[in-house]
Amino acid sequence: MSKHSSPYPRLVADGSGSGVVSQAGAVLLLRTAEAVGLTGGMSEVLAPWRKPAAVHDPGKIVLDLAVTAALGGDCLADVGMLRAEPGVFGVVASDPTVSRMVTALAADASKALAALRSARASARAVAWDRAGEHSPGHGIDADHPLIIDLDATLLDAHSDKEHAAPTFKKGYGFHPLGSWADHGAAGTGEPLAILLRPGNAGSNTAADHRRVLAAALDQLPFRPGYRVGQKVLVRTDSGGGTHDFVRYCHQRRLQYSVGFGLTETTAAAADLIPAHVWTPAYDADGQVRDGAWVAELTGLLDLTDWPPGMRVIVRKERPHPGAQLRFTDRDGLRLTAFGTNTRRGQLADLELRHRRRARCEDRIRTAKNTGLANLPLHGFDANRIWIEIVCLATELIAWTQMLALTAHEARRWEPKRLRLRLFSVAARLARHARRTRLQLTTHWPWTELIITALTRLHPG
Repeated sequence: MSKHSSPYPRLVADGSGSGVVSQAGAVLLLRTAEAVGLTGGMSEVLAPWRKPAAVHDPGKIVLDLAVTAALGGDCLADVGMLRAEPGVFGVVASDPTVSRMVTALAADASKALAALRSARASARAVAWDRAGEHSPGHGIDADHPLIIDLDATLLDAHSDKEHAAPTFKKGYGFHPLGSWADHGAAGTGEPLAILLRPGNAGSNTAADHRRVLAAALDQLPFRPGYRVGQKVLVRTDSGGGTHDFVRYCHQRRLQYSVGFGLTETTAAAADLIPAHVWTPAYDADGQVRDGAWVAELTGLLDLTDWPPGMRVIVRKERPHPGAQLRFTDRDGLRLTAFGTNTRRGQLADLELRHRRRARCEDRIRTAKNTGLANLPLHGFDANRIWIEIVCLATELIAWTQMLALTAHEARRWEPKRLRLRLFSVAARLARHARRTRLQLTTHWPWTELIITALTRLHPG
């Protein structure tokens, strides 16, 4: 007999285990879906797609796909990992049935997307109401607005996918534009609307920005009218800094903070600002940052073509080592600017608020890690349905954190960490007195956190 030299225990595997389930922590997502009314709401809005005598409910099929994406799946066939655990996920449709359901929804994409978005909006209203002070919509006003971030990203795709096209970065695929509600420094964020576009779609297309913003506002629980008011702030990079889009925000009476592209003329105007007018900028923690200053450029520019009330704030800073200067930079200092219609607040605070738009990059990364990176279907409308499922999956994660994990650092964990620590925990199904208990493994470091979260989602 050879000596066992591995640092890992020597195990003999067989297939005789029973009553053991994997992905047991996914019950957090299921209880969240129930708590916000998604289980019934999704079935109701998708009832027109249920054929007579059909065994599987279209609403559950879509929810199963959303849970699959939340657990890391990136195609329809990955729903098989739910089908393997009927004790946790119930009866899950077969792959052909799931595929036919998505095909049926894509055949009437406009109507199907409207139904899915209606269910999501209703569930969001319940989620934000249950979250109370932890909701991003709690206590918002002109000084503390709800922030909606808009940004686009690139998705690589095979050339045979419908409407895939070359991208400006020499790739090939799609260029979706999305919007996210920011939960602030204490939380994460949730998607409101994502518009799938061909890869050659422009970065600063005002019509697409208006369309995405309108869809995002329709998702808000307080159902704002056309003129939303100052309690909502829209943040974008320079792709949203167009006359048409800023005018649209002005017409809807939204606050906005948009990237303002610098030209040689604009950069030269910054040279006219006296040295004593520049004030220190803040770092990400709100502390004075060495080597960075901000000032207002509004009075030195001709802004007659822009909506009334627009201000332009410019920042200058020492570039990072190795960074290349641009033709608009001055005296070895990098210049950036943004436009806003916010009237109150210190310049450094407004500039920091705009710079925190970088959180949107985290939201995009989260969405890509939850199914957005891979558009698994051939048809364009079918992939639009898939993106709606991705939004639902990302929302389930965000709502779980907002409702059940508020008192723990897990409130800000990204999907990968949630999957490794919470969702993938093993458990045993035990049946007694007509009740089924999910017995989580006792030695798992985060078992108590899961139990506490489940109690918050379902106190009874």
